[in-house]
Amino acid sequence: MKRGVRRMTEVYLDNIATTLVDPKVVEAMMPFLGASFGNPSSLHRKGIGPRDAVERAREKVALLIGADRREIVFTSGAAEANNLAVKGTAWAAGDQGGRIAISAIERLSVLNSAKRLERQGYTAAVIPVDGEGVVGPEDVARAIADDTVLVSVNLANPEVGTIEPIREIAEITRRRDVPLHCDATAAAGWVPIDVKDMGIDLLTLSAQNFYGPKGTGALFVRRGLRVVPLVDGGPQEGGIRAGTENVAGIVGMGKAAEIALSEMEAISRGLPPLRDTLIDELTNSVGGVVLTGPRENRLPGHASFCVKGVEGEALLTDLDGRGIAAASASACASVALKVSHVLEAMGIDATLARGSLVFTLGRDTDASQVGNVLEAVKTSIKRLRDLSPV
Repeated sequence: MKRGVRRMTEVYLDNIATTLVDPKVVEAMMPFLGASFGNPSSLHRKGIGPRDAVERAREKVALLIGADRREIVFTSGAAEANNLAVKGTAWAAGDQGGRIAISAIERLSVLNSAKRLERQGYTAAVIPVDGEGVVGPEDVARAIADDTVLVSVNLANPEVGTIEPIREIAEITRRRDVPLHCDATAAAGWVPIDVKDMGIDLLTLSAQNFYGPKGTGALFVRRGLRVVPLVDGGPQEGGIRAGTENVAGIVGMGKAAEIALSEMEAISRGLPPLRDTLIDELTNSVGGVVLTGPRENRLPGHASFCVKGVEGEALLTDLDGRGIAAASASACASVALKVSHVLEAMGIDATLARGSLVFTLGRDTDASQVGNVLEAVKTSIKRLRDLSPV
């Protein structure tokens, strides 16, 4: 702890990066780390239990997003699911097309997949966003050409909390007969999702973002849509994702999906007032704090800002010393110490963008914790500005 800094009760507000695994999820996983260790591809009795458990989990994940269980492909996480969606769909098109369209604020696993395809001769069109991170349906329409084989737009952005107009975008992609992929890592378990009603063809999920285990994710693939596997091997996951399934992780993801579905209504009621308290207090009572993303159409527990005259990394370090866990831009961008490509795409000045601060509340966040955070943030901002030579 830094000298002179009073450590407050610890508050974790970085749930967009990862969530604490629910104890009920851990309990569900434990048998498959012990006695029920069999390979789900085995035909003997040791394989039957794990195989049935994987299929029950598949059903639970499908229910979370309004899909059929046969449309769920388990992966090692969101990054693999995004790679599979982008590359696998493009490769499946073969000579039929060589263009993909992605929004400018996608996660790096989508952006870098597109870059890899460009090196293979494909063309990538980048769809712009407005100052609140909204992808305009009309811009999606302009980005689609006759040879476009995929459009990828995140359902909700993890850095600024913007919930995108996916239904309107899907109307356009369906008219043009182009598959629509949505990275729902930030949204699944927090807001209702119905892939059929929304018109989504591929959707990425990550267990760690709704109180499940790390290292487990899934890709929804609409029935009838062809995706080429990234890994050649056996017939697991319908032939789309080879390799022995991570049974314990998949079971944990299924349990987490079941819990998330049952608690979503309570989250939608409880988190927005706490989120709005953070937004109102910081933007109204602390000078030079600018909200990023929309005021209303955002994730229920997401509050993001840029703080003038303060470096985001310095602010996070000071807050950590006071017991507050937060984020600056995305976890990937924070590690690289770069200005967020999301904030850049939104037209936010680079100097201001370096003061990015993101709070993502969890289902156990309460008003007293928000009060502690507000006190800590105000103190940290004042301290860092007093130390700044500018």
